Amino acid sequence: MSDRVGFVTMGEAQGPSDNIPSIGVGMLGYAFMGKAHANAYKKIPYIMWPPAAIPRLVSIVGRNQEAVSVAARRYGFERYVTDWRDLVNDSEIQLFDNGGPNNQHAEPCIAAAEAGKHIICEKPLGRTAAESKQMLEAVRKAGVKHACAFNYRFVPAIRQARQLIEQGALGRIYHFRARYLQEWIADPQFPMVWRLKKDVAGSGALGDLGAHIIDLARFLVGEPKSVNAITKTFITERPLGDGSSRTDKVDVDDAFAALVEFENGAIGTLEASRFALGRKNTNTFEINGSKGSINFNLERLNELEVYLADAGPREARGFTDVLVTESYHPYYANWWPQGHIIGWEHTFVHELNHLIEAIVQGKTVEPYGATFEDGYRAAVICDAILQSAENAGARVPITY
Repeated sequence: MSDRVGFVTMGEAQGPSDNIPSIGVGMLGYAFMGKAHANAYKKIPYIMWPPAAIPRLVSIVGRNQEAVSVAARRYGFERYVTDWRDLVNDSEIQLFDNGGPNNQHAEPCIAAAEAGKHIICEKPLGRTAAESKQMLEAVRKAGVKHACAFNYRFVPAIRQARQLIEQGALGRIYHFRARYLQEWIADPQFPMVWRLKKDVAGSGALGDLGAHIIDLARFLVGEPKSVNAITKTFITERPLGDGSSRTDKVDVDDAFAALVEFENGAIGTLEASRFALGRKNTNTFEINGSKGSINFNLERLNELEVYLADAGPREARGFTDVLVTESYHPYYANWWPQGHIIGWEHTFVHELNHLIEAIVQGKTVEPYGATFEDGYRAAVICDAILQSAENAGARVPITY
């Protein structure tokens, strides 16, 4: 680890010799993901005990000076800047956390890698596979630790699902079907935002929501071999939201659906939409194998439905709703007694602690954490889905 890492003493309860290293964090972006990540950094020292290192919130960057200064005070950063280059070149920062808009992922992350910073970047990694590959090559060349923020890998129930598959409990995998559904832009009068512009976002529901279930497909089942897909933009013009009658063109997908064939012979479906009325954040998947099945819904993230074909008498078999809150379940030893559930925000505590342990203790981020390699591969699949949709759903092979 960098020789700039400092040390802090956690108090008399530890003993005077128990010094724990600190790691300086610099963050780009202070909105939705900025809040989630800042919250996680502040929880790590006392929840993930003993911590591998204590996050020191050094600096946060945003273009709006008034807004970023408020964010610095709110989240507890020591200072703020309005140019990401100042943050990347700050010698007190060892970990660069990029939660900015998608068009602000590549250049700052590449510069951070060249400056020797470890990096976590929100998904999608880049707006395209080509952009993502440039980012991957930069971190490889620099030799820094890197993570793409696919935080759902760190839901205890999803990690438990991975363990069941690794143990062979489901047998040969036949099917993977996943849906990620939201409703937040279904109103035609919802104003234009950056997520609806291709030059900023890269894609719409595909990169915003689909990237998550694409990563889960790879994490749980394996590499896709090919895709056939359709995309749809339901509302092609949006008001600017500035009080005028002016509109702007929506040039990304509002929804997509894809058929997937996996290298191991499994088949599957992927679907995402931001036009599913009544669905707030419905991220679901079901996996069927020769020995059993599992089903998960993010809106009930402490539960995993499990069916095992050889579990008990035939007359009594059925899906069991497992409450994944026991101390022997993934991550739960750090939290509360069984039945005392955790929530969406805690996935970031697990994810960022995993990365910090990798940095400080020389561990690998993969296979349980997502790296820039995983971000790149998800981007390749996203591009293949768009390519298929542009060619009337033609089969597109996945080539990394």
